[in-house]
Parts: sequence; C-alpha cells; structure tokens
Amino acid sequence: MEALREIAAIIVRYVSKDGFHATPIERMTFVRSSTVTMPMPNVYRPQLCFVAQGQKEVTLGDRMFRYAPGRYGVVTYDLPAIAHVVEATPDNPYLCLYLDFDPVMLGELASRVPSPETPSPPIGKMVSDASPGLLDAVLRLLRLLDDPAALPVLGPLAEQEILYRLLAGPDGARMHHITSGQGRVAQIGRAIAWIGKNFRDRFSIERLATEVGMSPSSLHEHFRAVTAMTPLQFQKQLRLQDARSLMLVQDVDVATAALRVGYESASQFSREYRRHFGEPPARDIARLRASPGLAVVA
Repeated sequence: MEALREIAAIIVRYVSKDGFHATPIERMTFVRSSTVTMPMPNVYRPQLCFVAQGQKEVTLGDRMFRYAPGRYGVVTYDLPAIAHVVEATPDNPYLCLYLDFDPVMLGELASRVPSPETPSPPIGKMVSDASPGLLDAVLRLLRLLDDPAALPVLGPLAEQEILYRLLAGPDGARMHHITSGQGRVAQIGRAIAWIGKNFRDRFSIERLATEVGMSPSSLHEHFRAVTAMTPLQFQKQLRLQDARSLMLVQDVDVATAALRVGYESASQFSREYRRHFGEPPARDIARLRASPGLAVVA
C-alpha cells in the first residue's frame, strides 16, 4: 500500500541508526533494526505499536504474536513480554513506531465513542491488520514532522483520529477497558499495577485478591485471561527482567541482583533465570555485552 510505503520512508528519513529514537511528536518513538535480534524482555506500557517494515515476534505468557508490515498491536496494561526482530536487513531494516496513549485524550474520546457491541477477548495485548483509515491517520501525523509550525496545532487532531480509529475498530472494547474503572477487567488492571509496585516482596494470592476486592479463584481466572500468566508467573517475569537490567546496566553481580529483586536463594534465582532466558545469568550478560546489536528491544 502506498500509505505504508510512505510511512516507512518517513521513518527511514528521520532515523539513520539502529535503536530507539524520540521524535518531535510527543509520546511517539521510532525503532529501527538492521539485523534480527535475540529475544529480549520488556515491560510494555499502554500504547500502539505499528510495524512499517520487517517483522517481529512478541511472546506474552504462553501466547505469541507476530507483527508484519501494516500490522499493529495495542497494549492495554503494563505487561512483561519478550520480543525480537525476526526479519530485517541493512537494505530493508525493521521499522516501527510506538505511540503511548494519552490517558486524558483517550478518556475524553472513549466517553463519546460507543463501545462495540461485540465483546473482545480481555487479553491485554492483541495484533491486528491496520485499516485504511488508521493508516491514513498515522501517515498524516508523521507528515507533520516536515511542518514544525503546524505540528503543535494539527498533531493533537491527528492523534485523536488515531485513537478514534482504535476505539471504533476491532480493538474498541479493549481500548475502552483502559479508561474503565469498573468491572473485572478494571480489577485486574489494579492487580497488575499492584504487582508492578510490589514484585520484589513476597505476597500470596489471597493478599492480592484482598487488595483488589476479588476472590482468589476469580482473580486467578481473570488475571490469566488478561495476561496469559498467573499472578505469580507475572511477578517472576518482572523479577527476572529487573535482575537482568541490574546486571547489564549497573554491572551488579548475580548474587546481589538476586537479593535486590526479592530472591532469598541465589541458586533458585539462577535456575529460574536459565529457564526463562535460556542461559545462566553470567553467560547471558556476557553474550549481551559482546553483541549489543542483537539486544535491541523491538
């Protein structure tokens, strides 16, 4: 599609190096990778991810999502996932953009756009094919990069149209979940936020259920439906990702990283780390440092 090719061309024009790049458009980030990458963990915020060129795979719990050109993903909660670029070359690099959702703008639009009558799965991440209307809205926003004087005035209008297309499209019901403070999905959102703040501490399902006003059985069922994980699996992923970041970025040793994220046993930490990332901690960190280009989070 012509719109898709132009979106890719604009990203290429503004991004010449691999990695993440802030843009003059508030809340928008461009990503480029000229090679395939190793699977890397990340915590995705509520946002739109749109792939213009190349392909990537994202694993959330026991579910795998594949992005191809013209496909987009919507994340409705802070979710730990593992992603990697699976198709990219120097001549045809992987290109994508992220647009973090403005909660105020989204809330105002959601109050005016009816939620679709057809229910959608509560899973906190899905991947869909972009409609022509969504492609056009994204393209109009990106074209404003060439018109800095118009960007502050017209940019919010283009962003509102993107959010409208999402609210009125197949992800509409899930988009409304972000702004809803009621119901089971909202309670799961509060559970996710609570674990995000307390994942380094030990807790029971009973305590978490009490915190969000649910029964333990209902919490377990609905939490897994939204995140594709149990609450304790969710906590474990956050711990392991945090530990990996401590070792890679702050040069913390394995035992110290294990203690900081809440493990009482360094050996248990190493076992679970190897099971999750495929290698023991020290070897994994050494590999990442030796091949930084493979560690781009897609």
